[in-house]
Amino acid sequence: MSEMERVVVEPLATGWAVRTGAFDNLMVFRSGGAAEQAGRTVALALAATGQAAELRLRLKDGSTAGRFVCLPPTERDPDPLMVGVRPRGRVRAGTPDLSPA
Repeated sequence: MSEMERVVVEPLATGWAVRTGAFDNLMVFRSGGAAEQAGRTVALALAATGQAAELRLRLKDGSTAGRFVCLPPTERDPDPLMVGVRPRGRVRAGTPDLSPA
């Protein structure tokens, strides 16, 4: 299996960007919501072609707000699957920390 492609949605000085090694250039948007939607679309499109992808959503302070893994379709399920994954090193208040000690 090939390495997972990474899709990152991140803030710019003005606007938001979607970047991935699958494209030569950034995709630039005025709003974070539009960039997030484009990032999800790109990650799912990569998965639909058989390339697993990781989507990372970054906040303006540089921290990771969300991570998702997009898996290619299988024989039993013809649609790619997007699964939310807890951002590394970040635990929400009230959520038990199940990471190894």
